[in-house]
Amino acid sequence: MRTLKFIPILFILLSSSLAAKNTERVQNFDNDWKFTLADSTLNASDPFFDASSWRSLNLPHDWSIESDFGKDFPASPGGGALPGGIGWYRKSFTMDLANLGKCIYIDFDGVYRNSEVWINGTSVGVRPYGYSSFRYDLTPYVKFGITNVIAVKVDNSKQPNSRWYSGSGIYRNVWLVITNPVHVDHWGTYITTPEVSENDAKVVIETTIKNTTKNVQPIKVEQILVNAKGESVSKTDSTIYVISAASDKVSQTLDVTEPTLWSIETPYLYKMITKLYIKGKQVDEYETPVGIRSFEFDVKKGFFLNNKHVKINGVCDHHDLGALGAAINTRAIQRQLEILKAMGCNAIRTSHNPPAPELLDLCDQMGFIVMDEAFDMWLKKKTKYDYSSDFAEWHERDLTDMITRDRNHPSIFIWSIGNEVGEQWGEAKSEDMDLQKANILLNNRKVDSNEAAKSGKLGKNALLTKELVDITKAVDPTRPVSAACNGTDDNNPLFLSQAMDLIGFNYHESQYADVTKHFPTKPFFVSESVSALQTRGYYVMPSDSIIVCPKSWDKPYTNPSQQCSAYDNCRAPWGSTHEATWKIVKKLDHVAGQFIWTGFDYLGEPTPYWWPSRSSYFGIIDLAGFPKDVYYMYQSEWTTKDVLYIFPHWNWTPGQTVDVWAYYNNADEVELYLNGKSLGKRSKTGDDLHVMWRVKYEPGTLKAVSRKDGKVVLTKEIKTAGEPVSISMKADRSSIKADGKDLSYVTVELLDKEGNANPLANQLVKFTVEGEGAIVGTDNGDQNDHVSLKKPERHLFYGKCLAIVQSTGKKGDITLKAEVDGLPAQEILIKSK
Repeated sequence: MRTLKFIPILFILLSSSLAAKNTERVQNFDNDWKFTLADSTLNASDPFFDASSWRSLNLPHDWSIESDFGKDFPASPGGGALPGGIGWYRKSFTMDLANLGKCIYIDFDGVYRNSEVWINGTSVGVRPYGYSSFRYDLTPYVKFGITNVIAVKVDNSKQPNSRWYSGSGIYRNVWLVITNPVHVDHWGTYITTPEVSENDAKVVIETTIKNTTKNVQPIKVEQILVNAKGESVSKTDSTIYVISAASDKVSQTLDVTEPTLWSIETPYLYKMITKLYIKGKQVDEYETPVGIRSFEFDVKKGFFLNNKHVKINGVCDHHDLGALGAAINTRAIQRQLEILKAMGCNAIRTSHNPPAPELLDLCDQMGFIVMDEAFDMWLKKKTKYDYSSDFAEWHERDLTDMITRDRNHPSIFIWSIGNEVGEQWGEAKSEDMDLQKANILLNNRKVDSNEAAKSGKLGKNALLTKELVDITKAVDPTRPVSAACNGTDDNNPLFLSQAMDLIGFNYHESQYADVTKHFPTKPFFVSESVSALQTRGYYVMPSDSIIVCPKSWDKPYTNPSQQCSAYDNCRAPWGSTHEATWKIVKKLDHVAGQFIWTGFDYLGEPTPYWWPSRSSYFGIIDLAGFPKDVYYMYQSEWTTKDVLYIFPHWNWTPGQTVDVWAYYNNADEVELYLNGKSLGKRSKTGDDLHVMWRVKYEPGTLKAVSRKDGKVVLTKEIKTAGEPVSISMKADRSSIKADGKDLSYVTVELLDKEGNANPLANQLVKFTVEGEGAIVGTDNGDQNDHVSLKKPERHLFYGKCLAIVQSTGKKGDITLKAEVDGLPAQEILIKSK
């Protein structure tokens, strides 16, 4: 039996929004940019270029999401049916004379894609990959006391380049970093714990120190570990000599007595404060949040966190934030994680690219474990203009940067080097990428003849796998490396490489039981599962008849409804229903867990349809953040809270036969009543996950009662809704921060005279706002709505829609008004504090 033990203590980087920051060292650089869309002939890099007519905006910014959806955009419905193009950004700023002699850097958390950055007319770098974070040194080019100009060109014109919606622009945060000549380098701390127990922990911190002066510098490095109360729990210091114009590393060890361990239930965070001194004078201070925990993967028993068995109940998610598009917003991510946490989800896979730093910060703080993924393709392309053309030249830099940036996060426990890469089935060809670059890449790898022989027929692909694992392990050897593989045959060259620590299958749930026979020394987890298809609020009966659509992945599928049944009875041909896979994962100890495709619907990839659909059906939660019914199946299985959930709604045609499902837990039975008359009791038997009644519809009240040992646990009612007479508005938060970024999500429904929400309402809702707020998006979860998600109006979709309100940055009241023809207008008050 093989057990892989990993005992890292980890945390984040200074360029992430939730990390503690020295405001003198790191300044948010998001506000007051100029922007324009342009063609390829425009060159706006000259500092004297007149951009006064350009649009003024604050970052993060995604220009694609501002458009109506259209079938003719080259990104195609697979890429979200939204435009790409070329965008230019410019920002003018003045550098204070007090910073003369200091180092000036600019950090971009992410720009999609093919970006080039200029400072005062000088190009400081290009970055093709749209998901990488990167830094440029502005020091040689900055002028002090007068105006400086940053110009950024973003080229997302070659489409399609993504299988899902990517967004376009400087869609993540930007930071200006000002340091003394001697300072902690970019992503310059690396913290591990080679020993962890409830009684004590050994904390090792490796610090990279940069000396830009012309002299050797004797630098005292002090490390102070403080707890959540700000109290020092351990400290140490040592001195290192760093030669001029160079960087060097120092390793130091601290002992922690009775540490509070980071866990899913209690994600406790310490903070490492790194201080640098020269001749007694402090020259830098750098903070790294820290979580102390250990974990291991066992071939037979699965996953353990702090020596306690944990089933990984995770989801895959793409990076878009619904109506906000790709533009990152901390509160929007937090809301998504809160909804998932309430479901019982404990893990996130960053499909299929390096995520925003804010996501990892929040996972650290909220208690999620993360599979951090680097690439969707290697040398073999999936779309015409994708990253495969840049992979040979850029993969080492991009992968190294991702691992270096993220390795201090306690939430991360798996590195993924790829998703369903084409190299599972054959070598790249000339139409896939630049073969000359690729052959140089592969031929430069030094391998002995035995390794080459082991690689077999597809040797280059096995060697490329080992190359990527080696790059990862060189930066962080403390975590397992894997890849999400839909080629599950033993001859998959990724498996033949023997380089990966974990075996990860995408789908193929029928093979999970016997996987240890084929991989007896490798722990196993499900890197991607399910691919069920659902439209919130839409039901196809009989509910116990499974709909597979399309019949095959390469076959077109048409249905006039352009919708998928919200019973768990519709799935893609390569996947399963939610219940089918969970039943298997639940009972097999050697399966460490799964990542369901997907937690949230996302823009693009509207399987099983194409246009007029423009977003996915895969989510447990729709694009607007409204849970679909199956959400409550997971809640009944993944949490200990009492759950009783019945569906569908109760507005049907008299005499129609309706399948009524109930998800429940902590009870022996559920009894269903219609207008006070019992329709019988049902109990789950065997591995059942729901119970069902076939009911002839009549208007009125459907009531379910769950009981344990004869005592009532929960009661739930659904009532037939009449014609709407009023508008209901509910904000997820009635008070938000006056920081220009914070959000309130306001859900709108239409109520009848008894206060029942109408589940079929589809009226148009028009929104207006007054005071210190702005409407930054509207949504309803409809995969076929073609109106721009930035427009301040939205049709209700199966009874619901929402408006997203953002603070302007000033304190005061925000009043959001909703209007529907024929109904009294309704207002809701939100405080900006």
